[in-house]
Amino acid sequence: MKPRRIQQTAPTDPDLPPGYVQSLIRRVVNNVNIVINNLILKYVEDDIVLSVNITSAECYTVGELWDRAFMDISANDLVLRKVINFSDCTVCLDKRNASGKIEFYQDPLLYKCSFRTRLHFTYDNLNSKMPSVIKIHTLVESLKLSITDQQLPMFIRIMQLGIALYYGEIGSFKDGEIEDPTCHNNDVLGNITGAEDETRVDMQYPAQYKGQELYSQQDDEQSQGWVSWAWSFVPAIVNYDDGEEDYLGNDSTSITHQQKAQTLKDPTISIGFYCTKATVTFKLTEMQAESSYYSPQKVKSKEVLCWEQEGTTVEALMMGEPFFDCQIGFVGCRAMCLKGIMGVKDFEENMNRSEPEACFFICGENLSTKGLTYLTNSLFDYRSPENNGIRAEFILDAAHHKETYTEIAGMQRFGAFYMDYLYTMENTSGKGSTNQQDFSSGKSEDLGAVQEKSTKSLVIGPLDFHLDSSAVHRILKMIVCALEHEYEPYSRLKPDIKNENETILNSEEVASLEEYIPTRQTSVTLLKCTCTIFMAEFNLLDHLLPVIMGEKNSSNFMNTANFQSLRPLPSIQILVDKINLEHSVPMYAEQLVHVVSSLTQPSDNLLHYCYVHCYLKIFGFQAGLTSLDCSGSYCLPVPIIPSFSTALYGKLLKLPTCWTKRSQIAVTEGMFELPNLTIQATRAQTLLLQAIYQSWSHIGNVSSSAVNEALMNEVFQTRGVKSKNPLPTLEGSIQNVELKYCSTSLVKCASGTVGSIKICAKAPVDSGKEKLIPLLQGPSDTKDLHSTKWLNESRKPESLLAPDLIAFTIQVPQYMDYCHNSAICVHWDIFCSYAFSKFR
Repeated sequence: MKPRRIQQTAPTDPDLPPGYVQSLIRRVVNNVNIVINNLILKYVEDDIVLSVNITSAECYTVGELWDRAFMDISANDLVLRKVINFSDCTVCLDKRNASGKIEFYQDPLLYKCSFRTRLHFTYDNLNSKMPSVIKIHTLVESLKLSITDQQLPMFIRIMQLGIALYYGEIGSFKDGEIEDPTCHNNDVLGNITGAEDETRVDMQYPAQYKGQELYSQQDDEQSQGWVSWAWSFVPAIVNYDDGEEDYLGNDSTSITHQQKAQTLKDPTISIGFYCTKATVTFKLTEMQAESSYYSPQKVKSKEVLCWEQEGTTVEALMMGEPFFDCQIGFVGCRAMCLKGIMGVKDFEENMNRSEPEACFFICGENLSTKGLTYLTNSLFDYRSPENNGIRAEFILDAAHHKETYTEIAGMQRFGAFYMDYLYTMENTSGKGSTNQQDFSSGKSEDLGAVQEKSTKSLVIGPLDFHLDSSAVHRILKMIVCALEHEYEPYSRLKPDIKNENETILNSEEVASLEEYIPTRQTSVTLLKCTCTIFMAEFNLLDHLLPVIMGEKNSSNFMNTANFQSLRPLPSIQILVDKINLEHSVPMYAEQLVHVVSSLTQPSDNLLHYCYVHCYLKIFGFQAGLTSLDCSGSYCLPVPIIPSFSTALYGKLLKLPTCWTKRSQIAVTEGMFELPNLTIQATRAQTLLLQAIYQSWSHIGNVSSSAVNEALMNEVFQTRGVKSKNPLPTLEGSIQNVELKYCSTSLVKCASGTVGSIKICAKAPVDSGKEKLIPLLQGPSDTKDLHSTKWLNESRKPESLLAPDLIAFTIQVPQYMDYCHNSAICVHWDIFCSYAFSKFR
């Protein structure tokens, strides 16, 4: 304030209008052009050397048509536009030795990629210091990534570093360190509540959620990020305050600044990344020695797998702490096999195999049919509000967001994959927005006023997945390469520390605890999934599975130069209409469990939120046999399992060590429901299924022998030709199956019911109809058992309300020694709805 007071007392030039200097500085700053040539960034960790080289980067101001221009903010147009162009960006990822030198240079991850960024700033008025809306969108026309087997673990390590930085988990807990239980307890209680008095900690629940997604109760210097620290060195050369009350220098000035800081509104920030076409190629490397003995070795790479993706979008929308949303989607993708792998030359150039045979994964559509929907409402979309002189409106309400961005809307925009992550923090006290309150004060009137929620929704569109020998070996090879590293994790799980000084809550605190509990909810949906499992043409899984299972593999890969593709190639085709997976977990599980476990009789609602819940629903699952011929077409599928639906539910208790005194609390619980299931097959179909299974189970076979032609002709009939001698079919069905499982610290329990079971043979007759021969059926009405007509009819239960066929309950103690001492026994009860004489 001292320099400002001096400036205010200095005489002013009468010829200059008020605010002229500030407007002139603002105009200069808004039109500054920045050019950076030959920018090199390097990051080194352990044996990882990551370098980013940019030939040139230029930032300049543009006009309404995004052309270079000299612009300024006016009352009619409170908008400032800028463009940043990056030319020839190259990213290298290499491995250094113990002396710090790089012996072999890998292929660049990204080579000479250019992209452009558009920035759009919207101000509320001419005197605004900060823009109210900030849009930063980047577009890449072509993105080609290349990852070798040696770069893959290093690339995953870099990704883990970014995740650890985001969550602040680097060095959170080290080996050999044991946290002080008292300090740990104080930290937990300090995050949970504010204190009404100094002698007793008030366990008010909603205020405990002051974690990584809400705020931190640390000092300003400790909570300040490195970006804020670096930004603090930038001088405030532009001042948009035109009032004279800021230069008075009295006590009211500081009060005015504090009030303005409190009422400062967080800007709405939109960040987007768009890629027209992206390609990721996975390569295997091998050493090649030169002819001379003293010549250095060279690394030769061979492409084995390629992933292509079109219409990629990554968008993030945020407004301070109360709202954050991230949407990711792409229009279409596919995966292809390239060249040979593990000595098997299945896709070499001389094999003359077609592109559909090489493609084993297809999802979504292509841009030629979908259009540029992935650029909707971006700065690169000519229909966006910013490109038409209209101020954009954003949805910052959770309820309105869910109504607008539904799964159907996401799939209409993209088609292959859509993900929506939403985090909201609402204030229910009615005292203003959440960013205007000081939640870290711990005042009792602010407790329970914040409600947090995190939801993730993922939708995967229609996909076709082919699991043949080439695809399976390449996928497992990538997994093996990713596991071949010795990096230490950035953070380790903290041991479960039991709170010795449990705090007892009163009734008011328990009621406040049950009002709202923050959760993280995740939903994954698969639509129209087709998976085809082919007979293995070659099987070298014995070289890959031991490494994946944690065992060392000492055997060398077999080198087979000759590879012959099998045609016709039988396969199992699985079709699913829809798969839905829902997952729910408490947002602050550790604090919640410590609080609830200390209660004498916690309610069912509180116990419900102490579990991790998982729901799995499968609709329209069916399977059959098909065959791929030499022309690349499939024959009509032969049904094996007709369409059925099923559901599975499970829950797992968080931090079981905190519930050691509650033996009646269930640790794990599961439920399974199956309305009906039918399996049917002929003898030839059963033999073909056995042949497909043996081709994958007999590990070590370099190549599989062709299937008997007579067996193939017996299973797959020619289109339009009826079989002269139809074979009998064995069919088995089961209905109304319900299974339950529960385990506590003392016992394991399983119970279930089976409605009915039926096994019969379908024998063809001369009239074209099938004759049913029952082999096993229950429950069944046996009152006409003495008649011969009874044996030739298919019987049903007397009514839909008939009792279940089987009901059972099994209880097994966790520890047999404790069982003998405490007289706990094993129960096995089976109840049949009918007498065994009626069960055939």
